[in-house]
Amino acid sequence: MKLKTDQLAAQIDKSKSGGNYRWRICALLFFATTINYLDRQVLGILAPFLQEDMGWSEVDYGTIVSAFKIAYAIGLISMGNLLDRIGTRLGYAISISIWSLAGAAHAFAGTVTGFATARFTLGLGESANFPAAIKTVTEWFPKKERAFATGIFNSGSNIGSILAPLAVPFIAVQWGWQWAFIITGAIGFIWLIFWLTTYKTPEQHPKLSKEELAYIQQDQEETQKKIPWIKLLAYRETYAICFLKFVTDPVWWFFLFWLPKFLNSTHGISLTELGPPLITIYLVSDLGSIAGGWFSSYLIKIGKSVNFARKTTILICGIAALPIAIASRVDDLWIAVALISLGTAAHQACSANIFTIVSDVFPKNAIGSVVGIAGTAGALGGVVIAYSVGVILETTGSYIPIFTGFSLAYLVAWVGLNIGIPKLQQVKVE
Repeated sequence: MKLKTDQLAAQIDKSKSGGNYRWRICALLFFATTINYLDRQVLGILAPFLQEDMGWSEVDYGTIVSAFKIAYAIGLISMGNLLDRIGTRLGYAISISIWSLAGAAHAFAGTVTGFATARFTLGLGESANFPAAIKTVTEWFPKKERAFATGIFNSGSNIGSILAPLAVPFIAVQWGWQWAFIITGAIGFIWLIFWLTTYKTPEQHPKLSKEELAYIQQDQEETQKKIPWIKLLAYRETYAICFLKFVTDPVWWFFLFWLPKFLNSTHGISLTELGPPLITIYLVSDLGSIAGGWFSSYLIKIGKSVNFARKTTILICGIAALPIAIASRVDDLWIAVALISLGTAAHQACSANIFTIVSDVFPKNAIGSVVGIAGTAGALGGVVIAYSVGVILETTGSYIPIFTGFSLAYLVAWVGLNIGIPKLQQVKVE
């Protein structure tokens, strides 16, 4: 065994990475995540118009948003385990087909129930994206590159959110709001063609060099039998990661679905004027996602422990998010945009590291299931927040308590991480 290990180490050292095909796979994950967020963002962009046109109350809109998150929670708990069983190639293909059809189906909804049904189906399909992407990164990248790769594909969520305010208002004004859902829903099937013709596991991929395969597999993680997700509930680390997602995910969900409404009601921004503020916010978020993944990976490369790198990055994110508290109190639009941008960038940087912690702590054969369980916790937190936000706005009309609570979420998550997982190291799952 030692001889084989020494030979592998020599091969890795000689070849460095041996190629860059793994980054093509990362690009596919990036575009899938972009489409994922483009499809889910359409409703948020059109919400001020649809709410007025269809007479929705704040609670009605909260119900529609909650339908997506309930399905997302259900889907994550099942999709993660399914991906561990059938693999990411087939799992991704099924999920993007479901969510693309569901996105287009919004065009045929005319009631709160109709929109809630379409959102529910969209949530089921989209729930597989992050478990599949994290599992793919774990299969295709060594540990020292995973946070950076995760930051890159996770930045697709911001690109999707940037494209939405550019494309959706134009389509809605030119051809009607229904076509905004139909056209964006169709894009997923284009990606599907590239995925099915490009993706295979590293061991089976004909275009991957032996040197790059050795580089990818340098951590010598053992492949074990598939683990039922229920067994993962026996581990303290699972609950700690679930807590991180439960606390932080609702902040992102809120900005994703309520930000256009906030800008409309607080600063008088119309549908056709949403572009510049939203693009600015999500562009800065995109930089935050990549920077958070890069910084964590950089700390490891200069000799810091994985434990130090992940936790230090999340602490910095928690401090950077504090100014969110005053974003709802300022009168100037662009000061509010700057404060929200800082907060969303902090969220994305934190999110990239939370995802990577899963692969730091659990073996490959449990990644999809753990991400699914944790994502379910995040979605359930989003359900609670969606209903609460609807009630708060319906009764008080103020965003101040909402923004104040969100500003503390990441420091709470950092404290929870240190209590729940004092030292990041891989657990032995029986």
